[in-house]
Amino acid sequence: MAKSASRRKKTPEFRRVRNENRLGMTAAMLAIVIMTFVVGINSVSLKQKEEKYAAREAELLRLIELEEARSEELVDLDAYTKTKKYVEEVAKDKLGLVYEDEIIFQEVN
Repeated sequence: MAKSASRRKKTPEFRRVRNENRLGMTAAMLAIVIMTFVVGINSVSLKQKEEKYAAREAELLRLIELEEARSEELVDLDAYTKTKKYVEEVAKDKLGLVYEDEIIFQEVN
């Protein structure tokens, strides 16, 4: 009977360890589920941010192309302002100057 008495003492201890293991496993599973949920929510918000940034990047690339085209126009204008034709146009339009042998027709209202 000594053996059965020692078994009885071990059995509650074994059940307690087993219950503690179940409690630990349940807590671990709960933590994993919560972490999965949080990561899932964060991934959705990150995806939305990524879409916003992609749209912003496309807009900025479009603006860069426009500014590069404008820069080319300014380079062309700079080259044009150094020509004799440009000087003549400014002299005629803004200063009203003409060549000596040039005839000017004005519209009369």
